[in-house]
Amino acid sequence: MQASPYGLDNLWQQGDLVTKSVAVLLIAMSIASWYVIVTKALQLLQYRRAAKAAGHQFWDATTLQEGLATLGSNNPFAVLASAGVGAMQHHSAHQGHLHDELSVSDWITLSLRQAIDEVTSKLQTGMAVLASVASSAPFVGLFGTVWGIYHALVSIGSSGQASIDQVAGPVGEALIMTALGLAVAIPASFGYNALVRGNKNVTARLHKFGFDLHALFVTGARSGTGKDGAGSGKLAVVGAS
Repeated sequence: MQASPYGLDNLWQQGDLVTKSVAVLLIAMSIASWYVIVTKALQLLQYRRAAKAAGHQFWDATTLQEGLATLGSNNPFAVLASAGVGAMQHHSAHQGHLHDELSVSDWITLSLRQAIDEVTSKLQTGMAVLASVASSAPFVGLFGTVWGIYHALVSIGSSGQASIDQVAGPVGEALIMTALGLAVAIPASFGYNALVRGNKNVTARLHKFGFDLHALFVTGARSGTGKDGAGSGKLAVVGAS
């Protein structure tokens, strides 16, 4: 079967340096955006499992150490619980310091809030890449489109006639660049919106878990049992020592 004279192969073979550079840039942007989408999606799946453990298994444990073990590692809920335990131990072990001006409740609140802020910042990693690709890829493709139209006009001017065979190639380049720009931008836009929703869900669960941890460390009991009633909320805090 004869290859199309106006396909992607012809675009690469007949295109000049600018056309090839735009195509390579769009491909690189697509690879970067898909990498972020896939890695962040897998990360959110891991965090959802950790959120389930934080809402159920953690509070079903009999000691705080057992509860921490149920959370696993390398997830924001484990980081938050560890920050709360560290804050409680630090406040009780360092008496006579400046932070004694703060109550244990305020000290734990500040530590948990700082941990949540750090986790939230990490959740945003890579989101700027998706936002940049989604907003700039159509314009990069448009630049390739304009360059293809310029080639068509040059072809018409040099030949003195506006026949189809003179302008089909350059116009084809222009249309392909437009399509490439949209093909890169649309997945990045959808991926960005989906990941933002996922990050907000994780952040909301982190705040709820942090509130329950604060109540546990200050009063010795969880603030509530959750909407499904799972968990007694009476972990032995002494297990953190």
